[in-house]
Amino acid sequence: MQIFMRRFADVLAEFLAGFEAGMRAAFGPAALGLMLLLALPLAATAQAPAADAPVRFGILPLGGAFESRSDWDPLLAELSRAIGRPVSVLSVNSYEALEQAIQRNEVDMAFLSGKMALDAVTQRRMKVVAQVVRHDGLPGYRALLLSRKTPPMHSLKHLLDQPERWRLARGEKQSVSGFIVPQLQFFLPNHIAMETRFQSEIVGTHQTNALAVANNEADVATNNSADFERFRQRFPAEAERLQVLWESELIPHAQIVVRREYPAELRTRVQAFLVAYGRAKGPRGDAERVVLKSLHDLAGFVAADNSSLQPAAKLAYQLAKQNAVTAQWVNDAARQARLQRIESVYAEQAGVLKDLTP
Repeated sequence: MQIFMRRFADVLAEFLAGFEAGMRAAFGPAALGLMLLLALPLAATAQAPAADAPVRFGILPLGGAFESRSDWDPLLAELSRAIGRPVSVLSVNSYEALEQAIQRNEVDMAFLSGKMALDAVTQRRMKVVAQVVRHDGLPGYRALLLSRKTPPMHSLKHLLDQPERWRLARGEKQSVSGFIVPQLQFFLPNHIAMETRFQSEIVGTHQTNALAVANNEADVATNNSADFERFRQRFPAEAERLQVLWESELIPHAQIVVRREYPAELRTRVQAFLVAYGRAKGPRGDAERVVLKSLHDLAGFVAADNSSLQPAAKLAYQLAKQNAVTAQWVNDAARQARLQRIESVYAEQAGVLKDLTP
Protein backbone atom coordinates (compact mmCIF):
# COMPACT_ATOMS: atom_id res chain seq x y z
CA MET A 1 0.00 0.00 0.00
CA GLN A 2 2.82 2.40 0.88
CA ILE A 3 4.51 1.80 -2.50
CA PHE A 4 1.19 2.35 -4.25
CA MET A 5 0.62 5.66 -2.46
CA ARG A 6 4.08 6.90 -3.34
CA ARG A 7 3.57 5.96 -6.98
CA PHE A 8 0.16 7.62 -6.92
CA ALA A 9 1.75 10.80 -5.55
CA ASP A 10 4.32 10.74 -8.37
CA VAL A 11 1.64 10.24 -11.02
CA LEU A 12 -0.47 12.99 -9.48
CA ALA A 13 2.48 15.38 -9.49
CA GLU A 14 3.15 14.64 -13.18
CA PHE A 15 -0.52 15.12 -13.99
CA LEU A 16 -0.73 18.44 -12.16
CA ALA A 17 2.40 19.71 -13.90
CA GLY A 18 0.89 18.93 -17.32
CA PHE A 19 -2.51 20.19 -16.23
CA GLU A 20 -0.97 23.49 -15.10
CA ALA A 21 0.72 24.06 -18.46
CA GLY A 22 -2.48 23.27 -20.37
CA MET A 23 -4.69 25.42 -18.17
CA ARG A 24 -2.28 28.35 -18.29
CA ALA A 25 -2.27 28.23 -22.09
CA ALA A 26 -6.02 27.75 -22.45
CA PHE A 27 -7.54 29.88 -19.72
CA GLY A 28 -4.85 32.09 -18.19
CA PRO A 29 -3.57 32.37 -14.61
CA ALA A 30 -6.88 33.27 -12.93
CA ALA A 31 -8.67 30.07 -13.94
CA LEU A 32 -5.50 28.10 -13.28
CA GLY A 33 -5.36 29.38 -9.70
CA LEU A 34 -8.96 28.36 -9.05
CA MET A 35 -8.52 24.87 -10.47
CA LEU A 36 -5.31 24.22 -8.54
CA LEU A 37 -7.03 25.38 -5.36
CA LEU A 38 -9.71 22.75 -5.93
CA ALA A 39 -7.01 20.12 -6.46
CA LEU A 40 -5.17 20.86 -3.21
CA PRO A 41 -7.16 18.47 -0.93
CA LEU A 42 -6.40 15.57 -3.28
CA ALA A 43 -2.70 16.45 -3.41
CA ALA A 44 -2.54 16.75 0.36
CA THR A 45 -4.16 13.33 0.81
CA ALA A 46 -1.71 11.73 -1.61
CA GLN A 47 1.25 13.14 0.32
CA ALA A 48 0.02 12.13 3.79
CA PRO A 49 2.88 10.45 5.71
CA ALA A 50 2.83 6.65 5.86
CA ALA A 51 2.26 5.12 9.29
CA ASP A 52 5.77 3.62 9.47
CA ALA A 53 7.67 6.44 7.75
CA PRO A 54 10.23 8.41 9.80
CA VAL A 55 9.11 11.73 11.26
CA ARG A 56 11.50 14.21 9.64
CA PHE A 57 12.58 16.89 12.14
CA GLY A 58 13.96 20.18 10.81
CA ILE A 59 16.29 22.23 13.00
CA LEU A 60 16.58 26.00 12.87
CA PRO A 61 20.30 26.73 12.27
CA LEU A 62 21.44 28.69 15.31
CA GLY A 63 25.10 27.66 15.38
CA GLY A 64 26.51 25.32 12.75
CA ALA A 65 24.51 22.52 11.14
CA PHE A 66 26.52 19.78 12.86
CA GLU A 67 26.41 21.56 16.21
CA SER A 68 22.64 21.97 16.02
CA ARG A 69 22.13 18.33 15.10
CA SER A 70 24.35 16.95 17.88
CA ASP A 71 22.56 19.13 20.44
CA TRP A 72 19.13 17.79 19.42
CA ASP A 73 20.03 14.12 18.88
CA PRO A 74 19.46 12.92 22.49
CA LEU A 75 16.05 14.57 22.78
CA LEU A 76 14.91 13.28 19.40
CA ALA A 77 16.02 9.73 20.26
CA GLU A 78 13.76 9.89 23.33
CA LEU A 79 10.93 11.38 21.25
CA SER A 80 11.20 8.48 18.82
CA ARG A 81 10.74 5.98 21.65
CA ALA A 82 7.85 7.99 23.12
CA ILE A 83 5.81 8.10 19.90
CA GLY A 84 6.86 4.67 18.61
CA ARG A 85 8.16 5.98 15.29
CA PRO A 86 11.63 6.65 13.89
CA VAL A 87 12.68 10.32 13.87
CA SER A 88 15.21 11.50 11.30
CA VAL A 89 16.99 14.85 11.44
CA LEU A 90 17.39 17.58 8.84
CA SER A 91 20.01 20.11 9.96
CA VAL A 92 20.93 22.85 7.49
CA ASN A 93 23.24 25.86 7.32
CA SER A 94 20.68 28.58 6.61
CA TYR A 95 17.11 29.67 7.24
CA GLU A 96 16.54 29.65 3.48
CA ALA A 97 17.61 26.01 3.14
CA LEU A 98 15.23 24.96 5.92
CA GLU A 99 12.42 27.04 4.43
CA GLN A 100 12.94 25.40 1.04
CA ALA A 101 12.91 21.93 2.64
CA ILE A 102 9.57 22.77 4.30
CA GLN A 103 8.19 23.99 0.97
CA ARG A 104 9.23 20.70 -0.67
CA ASN A 105 7.38 18.74 2.07
CA GLU A 106 10.67 17.29 3.31
CA VAL A 107 9.97 18.30 6.93
CA ASP A 108 7.24 16.90 9.17
CA MET A 109 8.17 18.57 12.45
CA ALA A 110 10.45 21.52 13.13
CA PHE A 111 11.97 23.88 15.67
CA LEU A 112 11.29 27.36 14.23
CA SER A 113 11.32 30.96 15.36
CA GLY A 114 8.58 33.55 14.74
CA LYS A 115 8.47 34.35 11.01
CA MET A 116 9.40 30.86 9.83
CA ALA A 117 6.93 29.26 12.24
CA LEU A 118 4.27 31.72 11.07
CA ASP A 119 4.86 30.83 7.41
CA ALA A 120 4.87 27.10 8.20
CA VAL A 121 1.49 27.38 9.93
CA THR A 122 -0.23 29.80 7.53
CA GLN A 123 1.23 28.52 4.26
CA ARG A 124 2.62 25.00 4.77
CA ARG A 125 -0.06 23.09 6.70
CA MET A 126 1.67 22.88 10.06
CA LYS A 127 0.42 23.39 13.61
CA VAL A 128 2.12 24.66 16.77
CA VAL A 129 2.30 22.09 19.57
CA ALA A 130 4.84 23.60 21.99
CA GLN A 131 6.93 26.66 22.76
CA VAL A 132 10.36 26.72 24.41
CA VAL A 133 11.03 28.13 27.89
CA ARG A 134 14.38 29.48 29.11
CA HIS A 135 15.93 29.41 32.58
CA ASP A 136 15.62 33.18 33.00
CA GLY A 137 11.84 32.76 33.11
CA LEU A 138 11.23 35.58 30.64
CA PRO A 139 8.54 35.00 28.01
CA GLY A 140 11.01 35.90 25.27
CA TYR A 141 14.42 37.23 24.32
CA ARG A 142 15.78 40.49 22.87
CA ALA A 143 17.38 41.38 19.56
CA LEU A 144 20.76 43.08 19.96
CA LEU A 145 23.21 45.21 18.00
CA LEU A 146 26.84 44.44 18.77
CA SER A 147 30.01 46.41 18.08
CA ARG A 148 33.58 46.36 19.27
CA LYS A 149 34.37 48.31 22.42
CA THR A 150 37.21 50.14 20.69
CA PRO A 151 37.10 52.92 18.04
CA PRO A 152 36.36 53.86 15.36
CA MET A 153 32.70 52.76 15.65
CA HIS A 154 31.69 52.11 19.23
CA SER A 155 28.49 54.07 19.86
CA LEU A 156 24.99 54.42 18.43
CA LYS A 157 25.82 57.99 17.41
CA HIS A 158 28.70 56.78 15.24
CA LEU A 159 26.38 54.20 13.68
CA LEU A 160 23.54 56.61 12.93
CA ASP A 161 25.67 59.53 11.74
CA GLN A 162 27.42 57.63 8.94
CA PRO A 163 25.88 54.21 8.23
CA GLU A 164 27.57 54.12 4.80
CA ARG A 165 30.95 54.03 6.52
CA TRP A 166 30.37 50.77 8.36
CA ARG A 167 30.31 47.04 7.55
CA LEU A 168 27.20 45.17 8.71
CA ALA A 169 26.86 41.51 9.71
CA ARG A 170 23.19 40.50 9.88
CA GLY A 171 20.88 37.51 9.86
CA GLU A 172 18.79 36.24 6.97
CA LYS A 173 15.54 38.06 6.23
CA GLN A 174 13.53 35.25 7.86
CA SER A 175 15.43 35.75 11.14
CA VAL A 176 13.34 37.60 13.71
CA SER A 177 16.22 38.89 15.84
CA GLY A 178 18.79 38.90 13.04
CA PHE A 179 16.76 41.05 10.64
CA ILE A 180 13.04 41.67 11.20
CA VAL A 181 13.09 43.27 14.66
CA PRO A 182 16.29 45.38 14.23
CA GLN A 183 14.93 46.63 10.90
CA LEU A 184 11.50 47.41 12.34
CA GLN A 185 12.39 48.79 15.77
CA PHE A 186 15.73 50.50 15.12
CA PHE A 187 16.92 50.99 11.54
CA LEU A 188 13.74 52.04 9.71
CA PRO A 189 12.68 54.49 12.47
CA ASN A 190 16.10 56.08 11.94
CA HIS A 191 15.59 56.14 8.15
CA ILE A 192 18.15 53.41 7.48
CA ALA A 193 17.42 50.35 5.32
CA MET A 194 19.76 47.57 6.40
CA GLU A 195 20.09 46.11 2.89
CA THR A 196 21.20 49.31 1.15
CA ARG A 197 22.80 51.83 3.53
CA PHE A 198 25.92 50.05 4.73
CA GLN A 199 29.34 49.86 3.07
CA SER A 200 29.10 46.06 2.92
CA GLU A 201 27.27 43.24 4.60
CA ILE A 202 27.79 39.68 5.75
CA VAL A 203 24.72 37.43 6.08
CA GLY A 204 25.20 34.56 8.51
CA THR A 205 24.27 32.94 11.81
CA HIS A 206 24.38 34.88 15.08
CA GLN A 207 27.63 33.11 15.98
CA THR A 208 29.42 33.88 12.71
CA ASN A 209 28.21 37.49 12.80
CA ALA A 210 29.48 38.05 16.34
CA LEU A 211 32.82 36.52 15.38
CA ALA A 212 33.00 38.80 12.33
CA VAL A 213 32.75 41.89 14.54
CA ALA A 214 35.13 40.52 17.18
CA ASN A 215 37.71 39.76 14.47
CA ASN A 216 37.29 43.15 12.74
CA GLU A 217 35.66 41.69 9.63
CA ALA A 218 32.53 43.77 10.33
CA ASP A 219 31.75 46.81 12.47
CA VAL A 220 28.24 46.08 13.72
CA ALA A 221 26.19 42.88 13.95
CA THR A 222 22.66 41.86 14.76
CA ASN A 223 22.30 39.18 17.44
CA ASN A 224 20.04 38.28 20.35
CA SER A 225 20.34 37.96 24.10
CA ALA A 226 20.07 34.15 24.16
CA ASP A 227 22.65 33.55 21.44
CA PHE A 228 25.03 36.18 22.77
CA GLU A 229 24.91 34.53 26.20
CA ARG A 230 25.88 31.24 24.55
CA PHE A 231 28.58 33.04 22.55
CA ARG A 232 30.13 34.39 25.76
CA GLN A 233 30.46 30.83 27.09
CA ARG A 234 31.99 29.40 23.91
CA PHE A 235 34.15 32.33 22.82
CA PRO A 236 35.02 34.26 25.99
CA ALA A 237 38.06 36.05 24.51
CA GLU A 238 36.12 37.24 21.45
CA ALA A 239 33.08 38.19 23.54
CA GLU A 240 35.26 40.38 25.73
CA ARG A 241 35.95 42.59 22.70
CA LEU A 242 32.23 43.22 22.10
CA GLN A 243 29.58 45.47 23.58
CA VAL A 244 25.81 45.77 23.23
CA LEU A 245 24.83 49.01 21.48
CA TRP A 246 21.06 48.46 21.42
CA GLU A 247 18.44 45.95 22.51
CA SER A 248 14.85 45.44 21.39
CA GLU A 249 11.59 44.79 23.13
CA LEU A 250 10.94 41.17 24.15
CA ILE A 251 10.49 38.69 21.28
CA PRO A 252 8.45 35.50 21.96
CA HIS A 253 10.41 32.26 22.08
CA ALA A 254 10.58 29.69 19.26
CA GLN A 255 7.94 27.02 18.63
CA ILE A 256 7.76 23.34 17.71
CA VAL A 257 5.44 22.76 14.75
CA VAL A 258 4.04 19.50 13.32
CA ARG A 259 2.34 18.78 9.99
CA ARG A 260 -1.46 18.82 10.06
CA GLU A 261 -1.56 15.58 8.07
CA TYR A 262 -0.45 13.68 11.16
CA PRO A 263 -3.29 12.36 13.35
CA ALA A 264 -4.29 14.62 16.22
CA GLU A 265 -3.45 11.74 18.57
CA LEU A 266 0.19 11.73 17.42
CA ARG A 267 0.49 15.50 17.70
CA THR A 268 -0.90 15.24 21.24
CA ARG A 269 1.69 12.59 22.14
CA VAL A 270 4.47 14.80 20.78
CA GLN A 271 3.17 17.69 22.85
CA ALA A 272 2.91 15.58 26.01
CA PHE A 273 6.47 14.29 25.56
CA LEU A 274 7.90 17.79 25.11
CA VAL A 275 6.03 19.27 28.08
CA ALA A 276 7.21 16.44 30.35
CA TYR A 277 10.81 16.50 29.11
CA GLY A 278 13.24 17.64 31.81
CA ARG A 279 10.61 17.84 34.56
CA ALA A 280 11.15 14.43 36.18
CA LYS A 281 13.16 14.04 39.38
CA GLY A 282 16.15 11.74 39.68
CA PRO A 283 18.91 10.69 37.24
CA ARG A 284 16.68 10.63 34.16
CA GLY A 285 15.42 14.14 34.77
CA ASP A 286 18.96 15.32 35.46
CA ALA A 287 20.16 13.88 32.14
CA GLU A 288 17.28 15.52 30.27
CA ARG A 289 18.03 18.88 31.88
CA VAL A 290 21.63 18.64 30.68
CA VAL A 291 20.33 18.12 27.14
CA LEU A 292 17.99 21.12 27.47
CA LYS A 293 20.84 23.31 28.72
CA SER A 294 22.86 22.46 25.62
CA LEU A 295 19.88 23.64 23.53
CA HIS A 296 20.54 27.32 24.21
CA ASP A 297 20.05 26.95 27.94
CA LEU A 298 16.42 25.86 27.67
CA ALA A 299 14.41 25.03 30.76
CA GLY A 300 11.90 22.95 28.79
CA PHE A 301 8.71 23.33 26.78
CA VAL A 302 5.16 24.46 27.44
CA ALA A 303 2.05 23.40 25.54
CA ALA A 304 1.14 25.95 22.86
CA ASP A 305 -1.14 26.36 19.88
CA ASN A 306 -1.27 28.55 16.78
CA SER A 307 -2.31 31.59 18.83
CA SER A 308 1.27 31.77 20.18
CA LEU A 309 2.25 33.11 16.75
CA GLN A 310 0.08 36.22 16.98
CA PRO A 311 3.05 38.40 18.09
CA ALA A 312 5.09 37.11 15.12
CA ALA A 313 2.23 37.92 12.75
CA LYS A 314 2.01 41.42 14.17
CA LEU A 315 5.77 41.97 13.74
CA ALA A 316 5.65 40.79 10.13
CA TYR A 317 2.63 43.02 9.48
CA GLN A 318 4.30 46.07 11.03
CA LEU A 319 7.49 45.55 9.02
CA ALA A 320 5.63 45.07 5.74
CA LYS A 321 3.55 48.19 6.41
CA GLN A 322 6.61 50.25 7.35
CA ASN A 323 8.38 49.15 4.17
CA ALA A 324 5.35 50.01 2.05
CA VAL A 325 5.01 53.47 3.58
CA THR A 326 8.70 54.38 3.13
CA ALA A 327 9.27 52.77 -0.31
CA GLN A 328 9.30 54.69 -3.59
CA TRP A 329 6.15 54.13 -5.68
CA VAL A 330 5.09 55.23 -9.18
CA ASN A 331 1.95 56.78 -7.66
CA ASP A 332 -0.12 56.77 -4.49
CA ALA A 333 -2.58 54.25 -5.94
CA ALA A 334 0.21 51.67 -6.14
CA ARG A 335 1.15 52.32 -2.52
CA GLN A 336 -2.47 52.01 -1.40
CA ALA A 337 -2.87 48.75 -3.31
CA ARG A 338 0.16 47.35 -1.54
CA LEU A 339 -1.12 48.49 1.86
CA GLN A 340 -4.51 46.89 1.18
CA ARG A 341 -2.79 43.62 0.28
CA ILE A 342 -0.80 43.76 3.54
CA GLU A 343 -4.02 44.25 5.52
CA SER A 344 -5.64 41.34 3.68
CA VAL A 345 -2.70 38.98 4.37
CA TYR A 346 -2.69 39.96 8.04
CA ALA A 347 -6.43 39.26 8.31
CA GLU A 348 -5.97 35.85 6.64
CA GLN A 349 -3.17 34.99 9.07
CA ALA A 350 -5.29 36.00 12.03
CA GLY A 351 -7.96 33.56 10.87
CA VAL A 352 -5.50 30.65 10.65
CA LEU A 353 -4.05 31.47 14.08
CA LYS A 354 -7.50 31.06 15.66
CA ASP A 355 -7.18 27.29 15.19
CA LEU A 356 -6.20 26.34 18.74
CA THR A 357 -6.46 22.54 18.59
CA PRO A 358 -3.27 20.57 19.41
